Amino acid sequence: MIKAKKSLGQNFLIDNNILDKIVNAAPIENKNVIEIGPGTGKLTSFILKKKPKKLTVIEKDNYLAKNLENDFKKKINIINDDILDVDETKLFKEKAIVFGNLPYNISTEILSKWIINIKDNFWFECLVLMFQKEVADRIIAEFNTSSYGRLSIICNWKLNIKKICDIKPEAFSPKPKIDSSLLFFYPKKNFVKIKDPNNLEKVTRIFFNQRRKMLKKPFNQLFNGDQRILNKLKIDLNLRPQNLSLEKYYELVSEYENLRS
Repeated sequence: MIKAKKSLGQNFLIDNNILDKIVNAAPIENKNVIEIGPGTGKLTSFILKKKPKKLTVIEKDNYLAKNLENDFKKKINIINDDILDVDETKLFKEKAIVFGNLPYNISTEILSKWIINIKDNFWFECLVLMFQKEVADRIIAEFNTSSYGRLSIICNWKLNIKKICDIKPEAFSPKPKIDSSLLFFYPKKNFVKIKDPNNLEKVTRIFFNQRRKMLKKPFNQLFNGDQRILNKLKIDLNLRPQNLSLEKYYELVSEYENLRS
């Protein structure tokens, strides 16, 4: 029996109903598919039944990668590496569908890396990803809510996001101590153009550094109290960071870049 490694944040999904929901979230047949963290290969088997064009799995654990090789032979392409070190844009020439039961300790790091690296040509058709429920709630949070913050703003910049379902600990082995959520991401057709995505990280970091404080201090730090920008974007500096909509943050980043160009 394969034992999960705490150091790699491993919790293996064993619930067939949830596995069914995952593979039915997107049309797989004759498509290129990437699976992140296949573990024991349960989801891998479900994906293969849907007849993808090609399936590439990325597994950091050496023992699990060898086990997958023994179980699936030439049916899958195995990359035995850390997903954070893989250039996902070069795996396929065509767009891929991505599935991932992401290690919870690095899930936001993986997603942020992908989003920051997205060019105008998306390298994926959609992402079907599992997160700790608390993290998923932050990703899909709307403004004026306590969960709304940097992660919500960064994730929703170029992507539409829908929750598929919540998942109880009993669906995994070993059982995690928290609930999980499955999210579906797909590209937006229209989004605010930002020249350097790192500026989105910078602006949101400064605004949410003191999320309970009013907007005046971070705005002055970034824009030196520029009244023209306030008037243009119709921003009330007496509000708090969570009271500004997604679009306002993207517009702020665009203005920030204009000032420095």
